Amino acid sequence: MTDADPETRTLVLLRHAKAEQGSDAADDAERPLSARGTADAAAAGAWLARHGLLPDVVISSTARRTRQTWHGVAMGMTGSPPEGGPTGPRPTVRYEPGAYDAHPEELLALVRTIDPTVRTALLIAHNPGISLLSALLDPEGAADEGLRTAELAVHRGPLAWAELGRSSAPIIERHTARD
Repeated sequence: MTDADPETRTLVLLRHAKAEQGSDAADDAERPLSARGTADAAAAGAWLARHGLLPDVVISSTARRTRQTWHGVAMGMTGSPPEGGPTGPRPTVRYEPGAYDAHPEELLALVRTIDPTVRTALLIAHNPGISLLSALLDPEGAADEGLRTAELAVHRGPLAWAELGRSSAPIIERHTARD
């Protein structure tokens, strides 16, 4: 949808936005976004829209904070300029239980299941898995500290989704709503 070269694929990795602190580990998957997290998610969506990085497919963890992050991103993508822009066709959204608390190899396995005709995909997940996946795809370009909350890492490369692996999709851009 967003790439001129039909052989190029863009994978946008997004660590979920800032969530409220939970009272115990048992309710971790149900923690909602904080007010700052909600604003940062919308800012991430607006940034994606401004840069023409509108996903054809979204894969998200089933945790409440990742679902709310996607909602905020979607709202940010549909805002009026200069905040955002039209999303175009609605992306296919897959909520994947396996993306919660996933290792990078498990997240990569989800990415490898994306339809080969898809050009731009957005994966919303948790640390450390999402940061480690970014480092796996581009060991030289990944930040040592990993992805911050609501940070986007845009990876691009010529390989089919099923062929992605170590050092196969360099980071071409990063964005965070905060300094």
